[in-house]
Amino acid sequence: MSAPAKKSGLLRRAVRNRAFSILLVFAAIVVVTTVKNPTFLFSSDGWRALLLDPSIYVVLAIGEAIVIITKSVDLSVGSTMGLAAWSIGSAYLAWPTMPVPLAFALGVAVGAFLGFVNGGLVAVAKVPGMVITLGTMYIFRGVDILWAGSKRINPIDLSQEFRDLGNARLIPDFVDTGGVKLGSLPALTLLAVLVLIAVSWYMRNMRTGRQLYAIGSAPEAAELYGLPFRRLSFLAFVICGAMAGLAGAMFASRYATIMSTAGNGYEMQAIGAAVVGGVAIVGGSGTVLGAACGALLLTTINAALPILGVESFWQQAVVGALILGAITLDRVLANRNERRLVAERMSA
Repeated sequence: MSAPAKKSGLLRRAVRNRAFSILLVFAAIVVVTTVKNPTFLFSSDGWRALLLDPSIYVVLAIGEAIVIITKSVDLSVGSTMGLAAWSIGSAYLAWPTMPVPLAFALGVAVGAFLGFVNGGLVAVAKVPGMVITLGTMYIFRGVDILWAGSKRINPIDLSQEFRDLGNARLIPDFVDTGGVKLGSLPALTLLAVLVLIAVSWYMRNMRTGRQLYAIGSAPEAAELYGLPFRRLSFLAFVICGAMAGLAGAMFASRYATIMSTAGNGYEMQAIGAAVVGGVAIVGGSGTVLGAACGALLLTTINAALPILGVESFWQQAVVGALILGAITLDRVLANRNERRLVAERMSA
């Protein structure tokens, strides 16, 4: 094969890659918005917000993607996130000097426990995850409201170290020769990237990670093959809950003000990010990298559209159109692949 043909093939595969395509769209949105308002990117706060704001959604989308890959949906991640954040704030009220790692571990533990509840109900009752988590979404939120009432956790109630982490920068801001000030990588962004790398490696290289794809793509065949369908589905919900709990800890550290409404609506953003990122809603395909890129894109769109003068109604319409477009694209690609496989069998 000639060099130009190889380059053309590589370019074609890169464009077909969902994560790569999303990053191209992301770059285009950043460029257009920066031309309209240079402070969107070329300022310390703009650069930091561009990297920091998506971090919570990235972690949520990673957990949601794992459940969707198994042909299910977890609608309770927003409520789980809020309950984990309130648990951390309440723990700081009782123990003001609680170490920061322990606070994050508490958030993950609370989230994993709630995921344990979801996974157990799905496995035992043999009811679709969407139905179970629709109920637990309201139950977890009700517990949060009952526990918090009209109170709220204020920044002064949290330790200084915990609050500092939410806005920490790994290196000081720098100024280039043109006088453009850019912010460094936020600590929570690095945490989200490390989680993404770890989960991506797990899903790609570990046996249970590959089995999660198997039970999502062909549940009946996976059971006939002897895969532990219920146990794997249960594991997916526990991991998703743990990710939501970690997102709750990041939320508490980032904003340092926690109320019973924390996490409201985040579940729709997480599901939307996973779908836009190429995780098929019918299960069995997609990557957590794509889900993370979807979260980055949706967060950037929500930040860019007001600067571009788009009204709030159309902002939601754009996000909805992206989700519908992603689902349609996945269906078209799935049908094309199915026709190709049938043709290959016929020719063989």
